Amino acid sequence: MIRTINKARLGVCVMLAGASVLGCTAAPDMAAVDAQRAKPVQRFDTVQALAANEQTVVASSQAGAVLVSSDHGTTWRREALGPASLIGLTVCPDGSFLGIDFYRKVWTAAPDGSNWTSASFDKPRVPLTVACDPQGGWWVGGTRSIIAHSRDRGANWTVSDMGEDYQITTLQFIDASHAVATGEFGMVLVSADAGASWAAAAPMPDEFYPYATLFVSASEGYVSGIAGQMLRTLDGGQHWARLENAAGVPVYRLFMHEGVPYGVGAEGTVLRLEGDVWRAVAYPDPLPVFFAAGASLPGQSAILAGGPGGLLRVIGTRTASGS
Repeated sequence: MIRTINKARLGVCVMLAGASVLGCTAAPDMAAVDAQRAKPVQRFDTVQALAANEQTVVASSQAGAVLVSSDHGTTWRREALGPASLIGLTVCPDGSFLGIDFYRKVWTAAPDGSNWTSASFDKPRVPLTVACDPQGGWWVGGTRSIIAHSRDRGANWTVSDMGEDYQITTLQFIDASHAVATGEFGMVLVSADAGASWAAAAPMPDEFYPYATLFVSASEGYVSGIAGQMLRTLDGGQHWARLENAAGVPVYRLFMHEGVPYGVGAEGTVLRLEGDVWRAVAYPDPLPVFFAAGASLPGQSAILAGGPGGLLRVIGTRTASGS
């Protein structure tokens, strides 16, 4: 004979069993969560820019913070800035740091990466690049072909409007007199009077969109662009020639390291200019993620590369022969 189970009694049994299980479950251990939150570098950090002087390295995160290291990237401390997204960093002649905030502010800090303060500006409406001139002046380039300049640490700004509808994506002061800015549609602007005036040079070919620019002198410069394209000028931006990118990946940052042009980019690639060819630099345990930022570590025969997921990677560049 099949026995029938009363549904009410079954429900009571299920509730009692559930209560018994809950009563035996320990409270969640939050120690691991708290330990993760206390770490200076978080998984939600995307490193957007890097800069280094002789004693300090600074990395900017889109999460409203900067990461500061005083031991060449071995350990880090976190400096919260609040609502901010620093998309560019540079080092000024006195060793201080200068960063450009997507929200129309510049941030500056002491050479040890402390005492971060901000100054606001009105134009360009969307800032994209920042530079410090040899006299310590601040320069910002961005949308609507606008370059803004402050001689008094952001208290006042002078605006140069080129009257065109393009974005200025890179800006660099090469020496006390010469500066260059590049932008979309292959735009090249040059100054021979420390930024007092700007003149259009011949545009780069095929409406080249520059990701990064590196001038090693007033005449010699390199530009990276879409789909791994690389250009070089030997006459201050009047003419450009294509260079081979043997790695075939986009390069997002260009910088000098031990007297040689380097770059970092997609697929965790580090590149170095060898003759007329950009070649990948082999390093242990490469990561298949993009490097959005890179910087030379002075005196270390190493560079620092950064990207998503709180990635900050020190990569040695010493050759097998030790040179």
